[in-house]
Amino acid sequence: MDKIDIINKRKTAKINNALGVFIALFGLIVLAAMAYTETSVQLLTDMVAGLVLVSIGGGMIWVSRRSIKKMESENEQ
Repeated sequence: MDKIDIINKRKTAKINNALGVFIALFGLIVLAAMAYTETSVQLLTDMVAGLVLVSIGGGMIWVSRRSIKKMESENEQ
């Protein structure tokens, strides 16, 4: 890979990290909205949706940070 490909991969990883943070925070907001539900169906819907969003966001953060660290270690060698 040339230098441009490495820069593009690092930029993509940083964008995915930011997007993961946004999705995870949105999931936490949905989980906080559980306190304002009236029925058990609404409660379960908010809980499942919030947990799915937090899981997706956390996964995106984890994968992007892992790839950033991998690229940095390859550049040091």
